[in-house]
Amino acid sequence: MADAAPPSKSRDLDKLLLRPGNLVGPTFDPGVQLRDDLQEYAKILVVGAGGLGCELLKDLALSGFKNLEVIDMDRIEVTNLNRQFLFRLEDVGKPKAEVAAKRVMERVSGVNIVPHFCRIEDKDIDFYSDFNIIALGLDSIEARSYINAVACSFLEYDSDNNPREETMKPMVDGGTEGFKGHARVIVPGVTPCFECTIWLFPPQVKFPLCTLAETPRNAAHCIEYAHLIKWDEVRSGKAFDPDNADHMKWVYDEAVKRAELFGIPGVTYSLTQGVVKNIIPAIASTNAIISAACALETLKIASAFSKTLSNYLTYNGVEGLHTKVTEFVKDKDCLVCGPGVLIELDTTVTLQEFIDMLEGHPKLLISKASITYHGKNLYMQAPPVLEEMTRSNLNLPLYDLMDKIPKDILHAIGTINKDNKKSSGLRKLRVDFKGIDGITDMDMAGGA
Repeated sequence: MADAAPPSKSRDLDKLLLRPGNLVGPTFDPGVQLRDDLQEYAKILVVGAGGLGCELLKDLALSGFKNLEVIDMDRIEVTNLNRQFLFRLEDVGKPKAEVAAKRVMERVSGVNIVPHFCRIEDKDIDFYSDFNIIALGLDSIEARSYINAVACSFLEYDSDNNPREETMKPMVDGGTEGFKGHARVIVPGVTPCFECTIWLFPPQVKFPLCTLAETPRNAAHCIEYAHLIKWDEVRSGKAFDPDNADHMKWVYDEAVKRAELFGIPGVTYSLTQGVVKNIIPAIASTNAIISAACALETLKIASAFSKTLSNYLTYNGVEGLHTKVTEFVKDKDCLVCGPGVLIELDTTVTLQEFIDMLEGHPKLLISKASITYHGKNLYMQAPPVLEEMTRSNLNLPLYDLMDKIPKDILHAIGTINKDNKKSSGLRKLRVDFKGIDGITDMDMAGGA
């Protein structure tokens, strides 16, 4: 029998956490202690404070989680107000993370939400290691890939290449596209990670340049003409930044001129953002449904009151309502959630030579890499103060920098070149030094 408990603010939550059941996880221990521990010790990071992120913060706060943090690099725009319910007209121009945290704390007593107004890449790996679960409310494949790689970087394998449960960093990922959405549970080493199923995301639609330049037929053509052709003609040599409001406004103004020239209606600033960033309009009801599924899975992982989703839920509300759960299989050769890419080295190889080697490695192709070892910065490309502090390590043997340990894990963070596209990424590297602990030149045949 579950121990008697004074009523909490959430009667329904108590029904889940204070009573035994038939579909619970193997570690479920119902009672007041579980509820109190969940509120006091569970620490959740919400990545993204947009349409889905706002819903996630609210749902998690109302689900008993008291220690939340949220990270987002964007500021509030007028076009956000129709679906991102935590924001008001007077908030336009303010950081989303800060306003979202403030509003939820005003409405849900006892919850503490720490906002972070920055890029996800600006935080070091140790920042993400502090959280029990990471909940994603993102609209970008690149951002998902980065957080996925960070979470998987904590995963360690034993000598038999079996994942160690205590090093797993669970993630709950949600995404919406109009009336469609998905929710998934990612437990590195057990379920497929984001990279294992990257093929689920269709390639971005691209327009022929001849159509853009000569015969535009719709508003999107005019926008892409300003973005891909006109920008290079007028601002040659200056990279376009989709997160720069001045750059986006320039593309919008040029697209309006192009549309007027060809008598094409429909060019708006919000459409310009959608086309350039490949954003599909979000719908508040879809965000609410997917957020509810994500919050429920987060509560399941944290408390084990029920078995978790296995492992990918899709929702389609275009015509009627259809939901389906698909169990995808982990890719045993995944470079992100696997044991790591094996790199065998001589003990004389310097850190600089190692970094140069990563750029030409056929599986990695990672340039401008920063290297960390058990949380210690061996070399950091940025910011300048850290680069200067770690520069002296470049000429030292990597073997010495790794405390002369013959086999261990390094993490490389840099620019990954994949399919002619560049994106920030993190890779886990298994470094074995030849001639130490039985490793010989013959082992190089196995290679990475």
